[in-house]
Amino acid sequence: MLDNADDIHPLFYGAPKTTEFKKLRKRIVQNVREAVSQYGMVPPEAHDKDAKPPRWLVCLSGGKDSYTLLAILYELKWRGLLPVDLLACNLDQGQPGFPATVLPEFLEKMDVPHRIEYQDTYSIVMDKVPAGRTFCALCSRLRRGNLYRIAREEGCSAVILGHHRDDILETFFMNLFHGGRLATMPPKLVNEEGDLLVMRPLAHVAEADCEKFAKSMNYPIIPCDLCGSQDGLQRQQVKQILDKWEENSPGRRQVMFKALSNIRPSHMLDAKLFDFATLFQAAEKSDNLN
Repeated sequence: MLDNADDIHPLFYGAPKTTEFKKLRKRIVQNVREAVSQYGMVPPEAHDKDAKPPRWLVCLSGGKDSYTLLAILYELKWRGLLPVDLLACNLDQGQPGFPATVLPEFLEKMDVPHRIEYQDTYSIVMDKVPAGRTFCALCSRLRRGNLYRIAREEGCSAVILGHHRDDILETFFMNLFHGGRLATMPPKLVNEEGDLLVMRPLAHVAEADCEKFAKSMNYPIIPCDLCGSQDGLQRQQVKQILDKWEENSPGRRQVMFKALSNIRPSHMLDAKLFDFATLFQAAEKSDNLN
């Protein structure tokens, strides 16, 4: 890693010199590089020096995950390993008490190109969601629509989100427990309109690493007061279950995450993914041929 102030991006100024932090930083960088490579997040033509680099809209909420995402992407870009242009974007959704000056001041100080967009989706969510119901579905749908619009306006080919390994695992179990399906947040997908990629470069990064990294860098964390104001959310319940499993069997999260990329359709029950109807014993096939 490059640690001299003249040789790194401002996002890494003041980084701790401890061996522990250097190992943490290296691990996150490696995790992100693996995800970018494994899921083909950068098109092959982007590596051509004469080609115009793709532009990514990096969504920044002010939470630990999005700060980690932004810093690591700039780390890779700074080292010549990510041939893309980055535009940070914060969508101020009008939540009461949201510190609207924190992110613009931080991004200016860090010399990060950015766009701050104000859209009062908070009032819409509070008006439309019945008492006792969770805000997340409508809130995320409104946020996503605005981010897609901004990406198009800014000439971006991809919307980059800060969901990490634990978010992906929690979503899998939420779908399993409450949705009756095996599905989660994919690391890369095309939006319904077919004109934008949605990607999650932190897919292999543990939440605990994001938290340690952002705290070590002393980034100005902004909590999500809208979601945090509700108790008993499904995601919180699933998180508590996973925390307990991890406590009883350290490393359980990583094993479960590995399983998501080691799927055997022939050992599941979905006849749309595997042709069980034509599966017969070899001897029976031989008899049929005689």
